[in-house]
Amino acid sequence: MQERKEQQESQEMQKNYDPKALEQQCYDKWEKKGLFKCGQTNGAPYTIMLPPPNVTGTLHMGHGFQQTLMDLLTRYHRMMGDDTLWQPGTDHAGIATQMVVERNLNAEGLTRHDLGREKFIEKIWQWKEYSGGSIAKQMRRLGASADWSRERFTMDEGLSQAVQTCFIKLYEDGLIYRGERLVNWDPVLLTAVSDLEVVQEEEKGSLWHFAYPLADGGNIEIATTRPETMLGDVAVAVNPHDERYQHLIGKMIKLPLTEREIPVIADDYVDIAFGTGCVKITPAHDFNDNEIGKRHQLPMINILTAEGKINDNAPKTYRGLDRFDARKQIVADMEAQGLLVKVEPHTLKVPRGDRTGVILEPYLTKQWFVKASELGKPALEAVENGDIRFVPDNWKNTYYSWMRDLQDWCISRQLWWGHRIPAWYDEHGSVYVGESEADVRSKYGLSSELRLHQDDDVFDTWFSSALWPFSTLGWPNNTAELKKYYPTSVLVTGFDIIFFWVARMVMFGLYFMDEIPFKDIYITGLIRDAEGQKMSKSKGNVLDPVDLIDGISLEDLVVKRTQGLMQPQMKAKIEKQTRKHFPEGIEAYGTDALRFTFTALASTSRDICFDVSRMEGYRNFCNKLWNASRFVMMNLEGYDPSYNQYEMGVAEEWIWHELNKTVAEVHRHIANYRFDLLAQAIYEFVWNQYCDWYLELAKATLNEEAISAARKHAVQYTLITVLDKILRLAHPIIPFITEEIFNQIKIFTQEDATSIVVSNFPLFDEALINDKATNEIEWLKRVIVAIRTVRAEMNIKPSLSIPLFIKNASTDELDKLEATKALIQSMAKIENITVSDDVPMSATSLVDTLELHIPLAGLIDVSAEQARLKKEQEKLDKEIARLMAKLGNQKFVDNAPEDVVAKEKEKLTEYQTTQSKLIEQFEKLAALH
Repeated sequence: MQERKEQQESQEMQKNYDPKALEQQCYDKWEKKGLFKCGQTNGAPYTIMLPPPNVTGTLHMGHGFQQTLMDLLTRYHRMMGDDTLWQPGTDHAGIATQMVVERNLNAEGLTRHDLGREKFIEKIWQWKEYSGGSIAKQMRRLGASADWSRERFTMDEGLSQAVQTCFIKLYEDGLIYRGERLVNWDPVLLTAVSDLEVVQEEEKGSLWHFAYPLADGGNIEIATTRPETMLGDVAVAVNPHDERYQHLIGKMIKLPLTEREIPVIADDYVDIAFGTGCVKITPAHDFNDNEIGKRHQLPMINILTAEGKINDNAPKTYRGLDRFDARKQIVADMEAQGLLVKVEPHTLKVPRGDRTGVILEPYLTKQWFVKASELGKPALEAVENGDIRFVPDNWKNTYYSWMRDLQDWCISRQLWWGHRIPAWYDEHGSVYVGESEADVRSKYGLSSELRLHQDDDVFDTWFSSALWPFSTLGWPNNTAELKKYYPTSVLVTGFDIIFFWVARMVMFGLYFMDEIPFKDIYITGLIRDAEGQKMSKSKGNVLDPVDLIDGISLEDLVVKRTQGLMQPQMKAKIEKQTRKHFPEGIEAYGTDALRFTFTALASTSRDICFDVSRMEGYRNFCNKLWNASRFVMMNLEGYDPSYNQYEMGVAEEWIWHELNKTVAEVHRHIANYRFDLLAQAIYEFVWNQYCDWYLELAKATLNEEAISAARKHAVQYTLITVLDKILRLAHPIIPFITEEIFNQIKIFTQEDATSIVVSNFPLFDEALINDKATNEIEWLKRVIVAIRTVRAEMNIKPSLSIPLFIKNASTDELDKLEATKALIQSMAKIENITVSDDVPMSATSLVDTLELHIPLAGLIDVSAEQARLKKEQEKLDKEIARLMAKLGNQKFVDNAPEDVVAKEKEKLTEYQTTQSKLIEQFEKLAALH
C-alpha cells in the first residue's frame, strides 16, 4: 500500500502539454518496440495498402489527410484485436520523377543525354533515396503506424519481378499487343501519355475557313482550328444526308500547298450544322479522323516529328518548321493564293499535358497496349454485384462511366526511368518477350549469332502500381503474407485516380489473384484552402503538414512559398498573399491537433476547405483533455484500485451511460467511414459531458464532508476509468497525447498493456444503459444553468451563497430534486432550498413549468445595479446607432468587401441581442422596488 502511494505521488503530470517535447520520442518508442508490425495477434487480418506517394518531393496536405484516416482505421482495428497490416511504400512515378531530376540537371547546365541512360538512372536512384527518406520521416511525424519493416518501392527487386511476370503472362494470354496507334504525345517529354494525363482546357483560338479547289473546277469550303495538319489531309468528309454536297461525294480535291489529290467522302460523323458542313480528314493527327480513316481505309500520313516539327512527308517548304510556325506560314500561303476565306474567333478545348503544360499532339506511333475492355468486364461486375463498394456510394457512377467505355490502354512510355519492357527485337523487327535476353533465346530457340536489342521503352507508372495490393505481399510467389492479407480490407484514396489506379487494381487483382483486391473503397474529398481554392505553388496557398505541426515564422514561410519561382511579379504576388493570410507566420499546433482537424473535416463532400484557424479549437481540445487528466490525478488521493466497494451516485450512472452511448456511436461511425461524425461524438462527450459536467459533479461530491469510503471510491473509480476509456476512444485520432496520459494513469488502472497502441478498444455494454440517471442529470443541468444565468444577469458575486425557492414542482421534479439536491447546492452556490408556493419578491427563471425563485433582497444594491446597466445601455445605443448608419450608407455596402459588410451586420445583430437582454434585466430589477 505504501509502495503504491509513493508511485502515485511520483506520477504528477506537468502543468502544460508540450507536443514538441513528447511526440518524437513517443513515436521512436513505438517503432523500437515493433508495435506496428503485422502478425502479432491471432485476430482476423485487416489490411490497408498505402497509396504509394511519388518520390518527387515531400508530402502535401492531401497525403496528410488520407494518411490520418488510414492510420485511424489501422489503430482502431489493432486495438480491436485484428491482425493489422498497413503496408507502406513509395512509387517511382516515371514521368514526374524523371522531370524533377532533369530540372536539377538543367540547373547545372546539363541534360540527361550528356550523362547517358545508365548514369542518368543512377542520378534518379540517388534522388529516390533522398525523397523517399523524407516522405517516410514526414509520415512518422504524422504518427503513421505503418509496418515499416515491410516498406516497399515500385522498382525494388521483388516488385520489378512482379511487373515482368505480369507483362509476360498478359502477352502470352493475348491481352497485350504492340501496334501502331494514335496516342497523346508530349513533344517536350517525347513520350506517349495516358488519356487521363491530358488536361482539357477551354482557350480562345481561331477557326480558319479555307477554299479547297475541286479537280474538275469550283471549290469546297472547310473550317479548321489546326491549319498545319492540312498537310496530312487524306480526304474531305460530308454528311451523306447533307443535300448541299450530295453531288460532290466521290469527286477529287486538289489539296492546296501539296501535289496530292484527295477524295470527298460521306460519313455520318460529320455534323451538318457545324462550320461549313465539310470536314478535312487527317487520320494521323486527330482521334475522330482516325476512326473515319479506318472505316474508309484511308492512308495515314504523319506530318510531324516527335518534337512537334514538320517532317519529310510534307512539302519541302515546311520541313523542319515548328508546328506553330508552320501554322502561320500555311495561313499566309493560303491567303497569298486567295484560298483563305475568313478567320473567326473560336473557343475550343486544348489538350495539354498535366506534367509539362505543353499542347499535346495526337501522334501515330508504335506502342504497347493492354486489351482493357476484356480485363474490364469482371472489374465492372465486381462493383455492380456489390463485391466491392464505394463510400460514398455515388462514386460508383464515376467508375461505371469509365468502365463501360474502356479503350485499350497504352502502357509504354518513351522514358529512361521506369521498368523497362521485357521485349527484344531482332534485325527484322520480330518481337520476343521473356524475362531476359538469355531466357528469350532459350524460349524461342534463337541462335547466339542472332543480334537482339531490348525495347528502350518503359512501362506506364500505373502498370506497376496496379499490382500494388499483391506485389507488395510477395506475388508472383505464393507467400504466407499473400495468403493471409489479400484481399485487403479498404482502399483510402482520392476521386481523381479512380480510373488511373483503382480500376486497374481491380482488373489486375481479379485476373492474377482471381479475387477482388479490396472490399471497400473510401473516396476522400480534395483538400482546398480556406477560400475553397485548389492548393498549388503558383497560387501560393500550399500548406506543409509539418509546418502546421512545428510552426514556421512568416519570413521562413515566404521563402518556402516563393522558392524556385522565376518571375518577380509572381514572387511578389505570393509574398503579399502569404503576409496577408499569415501575418504572424503559422503557430505550432502539434500533430494531434492537425490529425483531429483532418478527421473532423472528413465529410462526404467532394471538396474540403482547410482553415488553419480550426486547428486552434482542436489544440484547445488536447489542452482540455490534458488539464482534465491532471484534475483527475490530483483527486485520486488514497485511491486503491483493488478496493471493490462502490456506491454509485446518479452522476456516475449518468456518465457511464453517456460514455457507453458514445462508444456505440464511435463503432458505428468508423464502420460507416463517417470520420467527421466520429470526431464530433468524441469531442462532444469529452468536452461537454465529461470535462464541463462530470468533473464538476465529481468535485462537488468529493468535497462533501460526510462522504463514505464506498461513495468516494465510486467517484474516483469513475473519474479514472472513464478517463481511461476516453483515451482509448480518442487514441486512433490523437495518438500522442493519449499515449502520454495513458502511461501516466496506468498505476491507477492496473493496465497490463505496454502501450495504448496495443490496449483494448472500449466495447458497448448494454448493462450500462441508464435512461433514468440521464433524465435526472439533464434536468439537473438545466436547473444549474438557469440559476447561474440569473446570478450572472443580476451581477451576484460568485462567492456568495444564496437561497433558492422552488414553486410549481411536479412529483417527478420533486423526486429529481431529492436525488440531486446536494449537487445543486454545491454547483450553483445555494445556501438552502425551500419548496413553497409562497415566495418573496425574486428574480425568476423557468425550467419547463418549474419556477426557480432567487430572492434578491440584501444580495444586490438595486439602484447601483440599475445605474450600471444604464451606462452599458447608453454605450450600446451609440454602437447600434453607428452601425445602423454605416449599413444604411449604400456607398459603403456597395464598395466594401463582402466579408467586411457581413462582419458589421453580425456585430449589429449581437448588439441588438444584448440590448434585448438588458431590457429584460431592467424589468426584473424594476419588479424588486
